[in-house]
Formats: sequence, structure tokens, C-alpha cells
Amino acid sequence: MPRVAMTLLAARLARAGYRVHSFGYRGRAPLASNIERLARFAREHVDGRPAHFVGHSLGGVLVYDTLSRHPELASGHVVLLGAPVRGCHAGRRLGGAAVGRWLLGACRERWQEHEARWMRREPLGVIAGTLPLGLGRLLGTLPGDNDGVVRVDETGVDGMSDRALVREPHSLLTVSPRVAALTAQFLRSGSFA
Repeated sequence: MPRVAMTLLAARLARAGYRVHSFGYRGRAPLASNIERLARFAREHVDGRPAHFVGHSLGGVLVYDTLSRHPELASGHVVLLGAPVRGCHAGRRLGGAAVGRWLLGACRERWQEHEARWMRREPLGVIAGTLPLGLGRLLGTLPGDNDGVVRVDETGVDGMSDRALVREPHSLLTVSPRVAALTAQFLRSGSFA
């Protein structure tokens, strides 16, 4: 995903007083290489100080996996937006077809079901959308509450500090004023309340 995808959310967080560094990555590249690139990016931009992390969708999975694999990274609060850290039903369906396998690239395996447990001390907040409008619906019905691409239960992390459900579709989570306000609140206090 190019950095521009987070532009509006980054601007809102900057207005809330945060210095923002956006990270772009190739979603079709191997996840392991993106993890190492994000870890290097974090080290270069924070000078050893704790930094907050915010990621949307695969970017949230990337943040979660990077912080899980690199416990030495100094982290502040962490917010995941519509991030299917437990796997992605729609992604597995898409990966069943040749064109889907090409679209998903080397990250396709990450969409298989698996456990997600937060082992760090830093607060982890999860925001999940509940308005089922999105490209994932084109692949068939998504069971349970979902944002049109990611099911709410796919965003849950054992040990997360707090979760907020918002009536937004997946693709609009990064442009929603409510999501931006909830994110800023969590970065300040470690809670959505």
C-alpha cells in the first residue's frame, strides 16, 4: 500500500499533536521482507524512543507481526484498524482462484486461520468496522459481523487492551473522522473510553 492511503488519517493525527511518519509497502511482496523493512523504518525514525503504531488492514497485520517478531523495538500504544490478524475469510476465498492468487501475491498464506495473542506490555487497541459494504462481499456472504472485507472476529487479539466497533466499511476506516478521533484517544490514554 502506498503511503497516500493513510494521508487523511495522518493529517488528523498530526492536528491532534502527533508527529507522523507514514510507511508504504508492497502488499504482494513476501510479508517477511515487509516486516524487516518496517522494523528498519521504525529504528531509523524514532531514534530508540517509543513510537506509537497505527495500521489498517494488511498494514495492521504488518504492524502486529513486526512488533511480535521484534520485541526489541521501542513501542508506544498500538492501534489496528480492520486488521485481520486471525486470518481472512474473504482473502482465502479470493486466493482460491488464479487471479486471486496473483492479486494476493506472497502474502496469501497470511490469510489462513490462526491464533493472535498480544505478548507485549504496550496497550493494543483494535477498531473493527461493522458496515458490510466492500469488495469481500463480491466473493459471497461473509459470516457474522463484518466491514465488507474483514469479519469482526478476525480482528480480535487475545490480550488486547480495548476494542471499538464502528459503523464503517473496511475501505473507509482510514478516512472516518470517528476512527481518527478514537485512534487519537487510544494513543493518548491506552483506551477508547
